[in-house]
Amino acid sequence: MSFFDDNPENSPGDSFSASQSPAPLAARQHAISANEIPPGDPFFYGATHPQPYHFIEPSKNDLDVPWSWGHFFCFIPFAVLSLVFIQLIFTIYYMQTKAISTHPTQKELQQLATSKPAFAVGSMVLWYAAIFLFLYLTIRFFYNKPFLESLRWRKFSSETSKLPAKPWLYFLSGIALSFLVMLITSRVKAPDHAPIQEILKNRNMAFAFMGMAVLIAPLAEETIFRAYLYPLFARTFGVWPGIILTAILFGIMHGTQLGWAWPIVITLTGVGVVFAFVRSRTETVLASYLMHLGYNSTLAFLFFVVYFATKFGKIPPQIH
Repeated sequence: MSFFDDNPENSPGDSFSASQSPAPLAARQHAISANEIPPGDPFFYGATHPQPYHFIEPSKNDLDVPWSWGHFFCFIPFAVLSLVFIQLIFTIYYMQTKAISTHPTQKELQQLATSKPAFAVGSMVLWYAAIFLFLYLTIRFFYNKPFLESLRWRKFSSETSKLPAKPWLYFLSGIALSFLVMLITSRVKAPDHAPIQEILKNRNMAFAFMGMAVLIAPLAEETIFRAYLYPLFARTFGVWPGIILTAILFGIMHGTQLGWAWPIVITLTGVGVVFAFVRSRTETVLASYLMHLGYNSTLAFLFFVVYFATKFGKIPPQIH
């Protein structure tokens, strides 16, 4: 008889009933305490129990992901510290190359972040890579679960999706959403000192930023917000609170970049609500990714149209 026997009191070779032998009773009490552990989250349990953690096979429920709050409380410090570490390495490098002084001021650091593509974009790409590595290692090797399936990166299924299972529809919806957002925010402008304004003044920075917005940001942000955070929040607080919380964090993440122009931040929070809603109804992150890709691609395309049209004198420069 072992700790993980399903019915220890009925195991072959047990000659006494549960009432006659204290061992099965102790095993049952031990099993009960194990069932009190958050399902699929051995982060705290594994630290004090040397036995291998046995997972219950997840059901088809969209929110049955292996991680829980224990994993989240490890993820957040890792994300913050890894970003600080990566940016520190870049800063030291630029100190060595004399691009900034050995004791840089706040102004020098801000200029570095808005004028050097390798720092602004490179550090973010490395940070996203570090987060992906953390998620992959913990999900695949610690939880012993499939990485993409656990994060709900999977094909559309007409059996589980409560919305049309047509990929092109979500890409086109993202394009339409981008025009709607531009219409809503047409009279709102980010402050002149906002990082996004400084970035777009520098051609190399602007091109690198737009490239990241299309090639990297949709993949990374959908994985973090809609694949990782949403199911945790929704499972704990409910689907709509999970959608709203995820969207608020999504909007706040872009706040610094936009100089905290609140009308734009609130609008982006609404965009986050749409992305998370689509993710929840289709039960695949691929849907919100395609919508995000269509949204960012449209903004990048329009930026290049305006840039080259202005460059060759087709439209007035103030369109910027």
